[in-house]
Order: sequence, then structure tokens, then C-alpha cells
Amino acid sequence: MALKNMSLLSSATVAVTGGTALVFADNGITIANGLQLTVPADVDYQTRRVVTAKVKPPAITVGSGQYGKDKKSLTYVTPIVLTDGRVIFNTIRVERELHPSLTIAQAAEINKIGAQMLVDADTDGFWATGSLS
Repeated sequence: MALKNMSLLSSATVAVTGGTALVFADNGITIANGLQLTVPADVDYQTRRVVTAKVKPPAITVGSGQYGKDKKSLTYVTPIVLTDGRVIFNTIRVERELHPSLTIAQAAEINKIGAQMLVDADTDGFWATGSLS
């Protein structure tokens, strides 16, 4: 299958197996409504991997008096140094916006669908070459 006839699993179990632990630690940089973490094992500052977490809680909309959505994002950056010396910041950003009336189970289901969109074989062509087929 491919993107145009993608099939993802509802109520799936999503798990990560194998691999080696990639340890992150707070780097002390102040982020508004957030936190920045780095990989202490990355000794070269130019290529140090970073995760930034941000939270915007739901707030009452002035005009309607109703709650709006919250917004949460995690951004992972892995810099590389090109042969000409330029530093390029390769980035993936996972962002979610939910209304506070959504249940915890519904929010978890959205997370599981999002995880599948990143790793499911049906999206491989999209991530590899931008294929929309």
C-alpha cells in the first residue's frame, strides 16, 4: 500500500523495541512554557542533539467564554556540519492541539495514529521522496 490508500490501526499498541538508550538532560536554557534538553554524550557543541518541549494550556476565548485548544509540541534537532563549515539543523516537530473536553483515551488514540503516520510502511514513500501516491 501507499499514502493514497494508507491503512492505519485503530486502538493499536505502539511500542519501541531494540536500540540503545539515548539519554537527554536539562541544559538550563530558559524556554517560555517549556524545557530544552540535550544529549550530554554529544561532546561537540555544533552537533549536539536537542529536544525542546513546549506547552500552551487551553484558555478561555474572550469573545465566546469557551475554552480553546491546548497546544503541545516536541521538537528534535540533530545538527550536521557540512564540508563548507555551515551547520544545518535537521528537525522533526511533533505537535498536537486538543480541546480540553477530549478524554484521555481519545487523546492517547490520536497519539497512536500520529506515531503510525511516522513509522507505518504506507508512509515510507512519502517520508523518503515526498511521494503522494
